[in-house]
Amino acid sequence: MDNYFESESYVKLDFTKTKINKGEYDNCTFTNCNFEAIHASNIQFIECEFIDCNFSNTIVKNTAFRDTNFINCKMIGVKFNEVDTFLLQFRFKDCQLSFSSFYQLKIPSTHFINCNLQEVDFTETNVSNSVFNNSDFKNAIFENTNLEKVDFRTSFNFNINPSENKLKGAKFSRNTIDGLLLDYKISIE
Repeated sequence: MDNYFESESYVKLDFTKTKINKGEYDNCTFTNCNFEAIHASNIQFIECEFIDCNFSNTIVKNTAFRDTNFINCKMIGVKFNEVDTFLLQFRFKDCQLSFSSFYQLKIPSTHFINCNLQEVDFTETNVSNSVFNNSDFKNAIFENTNLEKVDFRTSFNFNINPSENKLKGAKFSRNTIDGLLLDYKISIE
């Protein structure tokens, strides 16, 4: 039988030295914890909050993130495309997500606020109705991505080909519109 943890607070735990217990974490808070490169597979995080945590290269195969918040977390190289997709819902604020993958996920209405999304793979991802505020998309991959009604107005460094992605109703600012035209090799002055 899996372990069940409710309304627990975990502070400054290093899960590279102390193994994380498998099970369901409901309404728990993790602050300044290190999950770097561990196997966090088959764990359920429900209504949890991660603050100042390191998730870089963490293996999250079949891990559930249901209504989960990540705040100021380092999450480089995380393969979110391997998570449990049932009721998947998360939000990111002030997070470093470079080199992570959301390949083929359905994560509409997701909020990415002040995030570094450099070289993140959004291929065939549905992020419709999402908000990307003040986020850096340098070398991020958008191919056959559903970006309908997405708010990119304050984001930058993106290269999105309108002929290869769904963009109906997406919002962009005049200052960053060149990110939609880079593939056409048009000179904008």
